[in-house]
Amino acid sequence: MSIFAVSGLVKSFGGLNAVDHMDLHVNTGEIVSVIGPNGAGKTTLFNLITGFYPADAGSIQFRGEELRGLPPHQITSRGIARTFQNVRLFPNMTILENVMVGQHSRSQAGVFGAILRTPGQRREEERVRRHAEEQLAFFGTRLVGYRLHQPAFVLSYANRRRLEIARAMATEATLLLLDEPAAGMNPRETAEITRLISRLRDERGFTILVIEHDMRLVKGVSDRVIAMDYGRKIAEGSYQEVTTDPSVIEAYLGRGLKNKEPAVETEQSGNASGKQTCSLIGEAMVGGYGGADILKGCTIDVNEGEIAVIVGPNGAGKSTAMKAMLGMLETKSGRVLLKDKDIT
Repeated sequence: MSIFAVSGLVKSFGGLNAVDHMDLHVNTGEIVSVIGPNGAGKTTLFNLITGFYPADAGSIQFRGEELRGLPPHQITSRGIARTFQNVRLFPNMTILENVMVGQHSRSQAGVFGAILRTPGQRREEERVRRHAEEQLAFFGTRLVGYRLHQPAFVLSYANRRRLEIARAMATEATLLLLDEPAAGMNPRETAEITRLISRLRDERGFTILVIEHDMRLVKGVSDRVIAMDYGRKIAEGSYQEVTTDPSVIEAYLGRGLKNKEPAVETEQSGNASGKQTCSLIGEAMVGGYGGADILKGCTIDVNEGEIAVIVGPNGAGKSTAMKAMLGMLETKSGRVLLKDKDIT
């Protein structure tokens, strides 16, 4: 049974349709992933659903109620909560306080109760505190104990992501919108967040709509996958169906050349014999951050005159490899050669 549905949703910025007649639905208890290249309109879709942007046209329905035109706090009170592509916490508030904020949409005490510290207000504050601690306990030992009263800025990046999810849980939502929950995480952390998303549905009963670029996570959690490009839905179905759809492959990799042979002959780079000369080599590089090896024997060769492109999902180590070759990251082993000179 569908708990949430969007139909004909449109949002334009300066004549450009960032979301263009978008339709989707989410069934109760489902985990649906939204994928697509950068600029496809995924985060704009979330901003429309949660009232951060007003939609130009279309309908947003949750439990049969129209949400279009409601402000964000009223949408939250209806049972929809979200996280953000870029973590948005209150860094100088404690971990516990950050999660307690999520309960304020459910609290009854008014301004006077807070000022006068009435017995009813104190009871409600204690209830909110217990509720926040219950959400944090879902994440094991990472966010409880002595950490409860630490400011949020001391947390690692992955734990900040977890804290933001805990705050969304504290709103007593039914539908969670997770915007790139694995962004910036290494493979081990991505595997943990994948298990966490499944637990949110299986143990806590959340219905989940998630935006993600990491296809390992998408494959691991999704009941259905929706692909977007240029603000439109271009494919929908199982992970296998969507990731093998020609329109999705084209959206990520571009159109294939119709003619295999180049239109004009190009001069071959390299030496007179036609053999390319290797200008830059990152050889068997091992390194990372905080004891976690992101590069594990990575070797990259770039020939003179070449344009080499490094591709891979978030957390694959692309930027780390660049930093290692530029000397911005000290590696445990391996070396970097520039025109046969060791510059490690």
